[in-house]
Amino acid sequence: MLKRPLLLGLVVLAGACTNEAGLELGRSSFGDANRHNSAVLNGELDYVIQLGQRFAREVPNTINFEFNSARLDAQSMAVLDRQAHWIKQFPEVRFKVFGHTDAVGGNAFNHSLGKRRANATVNYLVSKGISRRRLQAVVSFGETQPVIAVQSRERRNRRTVTEVSGFVSNNRSVLDGKYAQIIYRDYVESAVAATTLTHDDGLNSTIAAE
Repeated sequence: MLKRPLLLGLVVLAGACTNEAGLELGRSSFGDANRHNSAVLNGELDYVIQLGQRFAREVPNTINFEFNSARLDAQSMAVLDRQAHWIKQFPEVRFKVFGHTDAVGGNAFNHSLGKRRANATVNYLVSKGISRRRLQAVVSFGETQPVIAVQSRERRNRRTVTEVSGFVSNNRSVLDGKYAQIIYRDYVESAVAATTLTHDDGLNSTIAAE
């Protein structure tokens, strides 16, 4: 019988042979599989998944664009403001921004446009105080991953998506069993408001408002 680490490595390597539709094949598949395997074994991948799910649940992770444009409108900037506020609470975490387009136009043009949208999103987050080394504008998926499968103009397909991608390299020590303190620390100070009540005896005491 194969030992568990070896079996897990074989499963990860097998999974590395598949790619999402439209995703370009890279030369580093085996290196990626090795990193993935290491992340599974040391628990990092679980934390990334948990944080990614929480980010998508608590903050809009998608903004949309006008046709043939990488300009951020007021609505997009409002969403990115919320993303920046969330990201600032977790300085150990890295993020990727994926650019997308609709199906109008050629592949090369849409690839470039999607990348410009991803860069515009990253630049705005940086302007809000997020370290650029924590943000990556991923090579655009262009038109290959639509939300709505149509060949015409579709605003919902013209978007960038922000996702949790991993941990900053010099902060791996947080994976020591105490990471829950980081995951939920914003609830301790920022999400729980304090209010002062006066008792009948005239003494003041501070309690947490639910």
